[in-house]
Amino acid sequence: MFEAEFGQRTADAILERHLATEGDPEVAALAREIVANVLAHRDTLDARIAVAAPQYPVVQLARMDRALLRCGLCEVLHSPATPARVAIAEWVELARTYSGEPMRRLMNGVLGRIARESNATRQDTAEAPGGSQWPARTSG
Repeated sequence: MFEAEFGQRTADAILERHLATEGDPEVAALAREIVANVLAHRDTLDARIAVAAPQYPVVQLARMDRALLRCGLCEVLHSPATPARVAIAEWVELARTYSGEPMRRLMNGVLGRIARESNATRQDTAEAPGGSQWPARTSG
């Protein structure tokens, strides 16, 4: 996604060039899934980032930071096979490696907040109709 920000080649073409040497089909499939979802949902991803971190406008982020945030958020939101906390940990580490400590903190904050909000939304919509709206009592 970072290389595609320069506009010389499409993200798909760049990805396929990099995957030509990838021996693990699961890794290649996940990479294709993330790139396809970033391309399909870029406006929505940018809007979610803008709400979660309004002090960091997406268009003003460095290209690397923007690519990392979009890909990380995409995996958290659109890759149900990967638990959110695992995806967050991996993308936070990638942000630290490729961009530095400030981006690591931003990545952790944005992905964590959106993952919590998405999880709460899923739980709200998963409640059975006619069921109790009150949380179950716990002992203690």
